Amino acid sequence: MDSVLDLSVASVNLDLANPAIDPEAQALALAAQYHNADAQTVLRAALSLYKDGIALVSSFGAESAALLHMVAEIDRATPVIFLDTGRLFSQTLLYRNELARRLGLTDLRTASPRQALVQQEDSDRLLAYSNPDMCCWIRKVDPLDTALEPFSAWITGRKRHQASTRAALQYFEADAGRIKVNPLADWTSKDVTDYLERHDLPPHPLVAEGYPSIGCMPCTSRVAEGEDARAGRWRGKSKVECGIHVSPEKAGSGI
Repeated sequence: MDSVLDLSVASVNLDLANPAIDPEAQALALAAQYHNADAQTVLRAALSLYKDGIALVSSFGAESAALLHMVAEIDRATPVIFLDTGRLFSQTLLYRNELARRLGLTDLRTASPRQALVQQEDSDRLLAYSNPDMCCWIRKVDPLDTALEPFSAWITGRKRHQASTRAALQYFEADAGRIKVNPLADWTSKDVTDYLERHDLPPHPLVAEGYPSIGCMPCTSRVAEGEDARAGRWRGKSKVECGIHVSPEKAGSGI
């Protein structure tokens, strides 16, 4: 273990071209190297190390503007993958367009579910109510798997405070043969709010209407004062993740 943790960033960088190198070793080395770094440093390191092999996956949700802005400040040509599930709020689609234009993002890619699969499994558009896990797999997990095929690493906006499943989140982790980068892992909601205000970034229009966490329409509800910010996601169910951040074995079976 010590030999893995002592790997330098330079050696990790050289290893990226070698498919025989275990992503777990890369993630451990990078997590050790950057465990005390700030978000911008982590992000710059990831973009520099993985070059054309890294993409940002963004929901263009309530807190997305912060990380999108950071990426745009470093390299506006960084690929940004947006999952259009076919069940999103129209406000999210408009916000995506506005924010991408404002930040000057030049490689925004939209990933959509396979229509044949949607027609087969959710022709009446009620699957979100009867089997939300399967709905998420069809509309998020499966299309994202396809969209990520050209990349060896990807960036997320996940934070430790958001859910118990994220409490031990590291800046770098291995996931399904790729490196996953979480620059905002230790950020709080206040950190995000402060950043948005400092850079005069427009909020998602639904935030002012009581939606501090925004997903698909059928599975997102308003949050009352005093509730957890994610209380409106899959309300009344034990579900806390859509599936793109769980093991591929679970995701592949509908979780």
